[in-house]
Amino acid sequence: MIRYLAERIGSGALVLVGVAILVFFLFQLVRFNPAYASAGESASEATIQNINRELGLDLPVGRQLLLYLNDISPLSFHVHQSDARSYYNPEKYKGYKLFGISGTEVVLKQPYLGKSFQTGRPVAALLNDVLPNTLVLAFSAIVLASIIGIWLGVTAAVSQGSLIDRTVTTISVLGISFPSFFAAIVLQLVFAYWLSAWTGLKMTGNLYEADPYTGVVHLSLQNLLLPAIALGVRPVAVITQITRSSMLDVLHADYIRTARAKGMSWRPVVFRHALKNALIPVITSITGWLASLLAGAFFIEVVFNYNGLGLETVNAVMVKDIPVASGAVLYIATVFVIINILTDMLYSLVDPRVSLTSEK
Repeated sequence: MIRYLAERIGSGALVLVGVAILVFFLFQLVRFNPAYASAGESASEATIQNINRELGLDLPVGRQLLLYLNDISPLSFHVHQSDARSYYNPEKYKGYKLFGISGTEVVLKQPYLGKSFQTGRPVAALLNDVLPNTLVLAFSAIVLASIIGIWLGVTAAVSQGSLIDRTVTTISVLGISFPSFFAAIVLQLVFAYWLSAWTGLKMTGNLYEADPYTGVVHLSLQNLLLPAIALGVRPVAVITQITRSSMLDVLHADYIRTARAKGMSWRPVVFRHALKNALIPVITSITGWLASLLAGAFFIEVVFNYNGLGLETVNAVMVKDIPVASGAVLYIATVFVIINILTDMLYSLVDPRVSLTSEK
């Protein structure tokens, strides 16, 4: 298992390197000088040159890429040369020197994503402030979708061919064709505008809000309700259909017929035997949707003005704050890799037949 996880972590690291290189060259295509974002359009040429040198923009593209990868990597190499940009800067990286070889220092550090062009804050600190809000939104949506989707799927499967089955199937098809951003607008209009006097819900709001009179910050779960429902509409529909299909396959298996023939009641057969064996494709769908919801949350956060990673990224793209935008992409890619690894581990817990081994 340890060897398998090491291989998965290694392959995940290669994926992140590929994403980082792709992001770097995509932003190279943007006709924009970041120095003007930091100093303003009226800055002198000398100021622009100094900022370009500080950001490494006066270097060849290949050298910029190497410095960028060295910055974002947790294990970096720093060479003592006349160019000060090659030195290890503890204030910049906040890491530890491991050892040195022939003037090259190997450093274990926090990935350095640069500073925001707009605020001057470190990108990692800025994204760390808003990432928890997005994670809470995505997890809330997938938990809600999983509970409702599995329940509807099981109900439809055990009632195959009935009115309940046809109704659930029809609703799930409609849900799949219902884009999350459109669902967000409809929910916002109905429950936060037309029915706001009865629901008490607001059209916009954050997970944490400050009292306008006392300034005390408090948790506001009501602002999470509509975004979570809007984000979970499509996953509910997909999980429902996958659960129904998987349950139908399992319910027609020989061991289920044997259990029924021995006199076991229907409820234990469904929930103790059939559902557990039907969960493998459902888990695949749930974990895949969890990763997708982190990206889909961008649109939901914009609609509800919800202070999360999505809203921060969209605002950064609009003002061409490249370090924040590229850092957000790396954050999402990292979460995707972690979720994929955890998914494999979850498989082995649900189904003992799944072995975490690298052997063929």
